[in-house]
Amino acid sequence: MIAQRLRVAAYAVCTRDEHVLLARFVSADSSACHWTLPGGGVEHAEDPYDAVVREVAEETGYQVRVEHLLGVHSRTRYVPLGAADAAELHMLAIYYRVRITGGDLRHETGGSTDRAQWTPLASVAELERSVVVDAGLALHRGLPPSGHVPPIEMSELLRH
Repeated sequence: MIAQRLRVAAYAVCTRDEHVLLARFVSADSSACHWTLPGGGVEHAEDPYDAVVREVAEETGYQVRVEHLLGVHSRTRYVPLGAADAAELHMLAIYYRVRITGGDLRHETGGSTDRAQWTPLASVAELERSVVVDAGLALHRGLPPSGHVPPIEMSELLRH
């Protein structure tokens, strides 16, 4: 049986001096990791605007101010639920451009990420990363009036 699930998340695109702020996601069993934008799931009844501010603080130590809604990116994938079940997971990501207003860079402890760092924009394509990074940077660079970017073509370095 294939169930349908929806995950809404809010992500921050924060740049300075040709660098982007990234966080390293670690799987629940610590068997895999990849880079992503600071951000994550919107909690029940939480405004995505508030969620992105909360997530950046949790994952990087920075306090931020939202400057601009960049857009929305949608993708789906199948995830196993058990021996015979799977779910089609619909991931709806909302992207904001943010500016740092306080705090100091630090790594998250006890969360879904274990490291935060400023990465040269020119080096991002060489990283094992979430498609979240590519979609967010495409929205940031292009600022499409529709707030939409076409689907991101998956490659060996991209993770859902």
